[in-house]
Amino acid sequence: MPVAAQALPFLIVAGALGAALAAAFGPWGAAPAAILGLFVLLFFRDPERVAPAGEGTILAPADGRVTAVEQGPDGGRISIFLSLFDCHINRSPVAGTVSGARHTPGRFHPAWQGRASSENERNHLVITSEGGSAYGVTQVAGLLARRIVCRKRPGDPVGKGERIGLIRFGSRTDLDLPAGVRLGVAVGDRVRGGLTVVARETPVLAREGRPIAATRGLPGGRA
Repeated sequence: MPVAAQALPFLIVAGALGAALAAAFGPWGAAPAAILGLFVLLFFRDPERVAPAGEGTILAPADGRVTAVEQGPDGGRISIFLSLFDCHINRSPVAGTVSGARHTPGRFHPAWQGRASSENERNHLVITSEGGSAYGVTQVAGLLARRIVCRKRPGDPVGKGERIGLIRFGSRTDLDLPAGVRLGVAVGDRVRGGLTVVARETPVLAREGRPIAATRGLPGGRA
């Protein structure tokens, strides 16, 4: 299975540690370093995925468990908690263009807490779909996650399910949705980034496109 390039520094450390332990205690002495190396490979796994076909489908931006689902007249939000054992690659929920980006310094509350979305360090992208609707993807740092990686910048095109970045060591990903979408998940559901359909555009939204609360976290948007 492919592994993200961000794993390399940790693999080098594990290899050096293993060599030192093996020299000092023999082959079995390197077992802790081998376990560490396996964990790094598991955490940074970067599987190839093919987004399911379907017009108007909105995909999960991350692997994990749904911890919050909100819907109102101005739009909705789905929050996904990623444990240490989930794949931490983030993916675009729709095909379109990155129309906004902002990194916000903050605290490091446990990612499953609701206040993490507004108080923790985070990186927010707005992706304008091909139909003109705006979707927000927020990468939120957690108690152990201290490094957010984002590969996209304003103006970059993205495909549905395409990789947009990752978060290291436990985190949260929020998906802001336009008004008029139909939610397809509930709190407690397990989802897979780039594969699980979490919502669907209504026919009116798919035809007209409605920008919305995906501006949360950007200048002038809601925090």
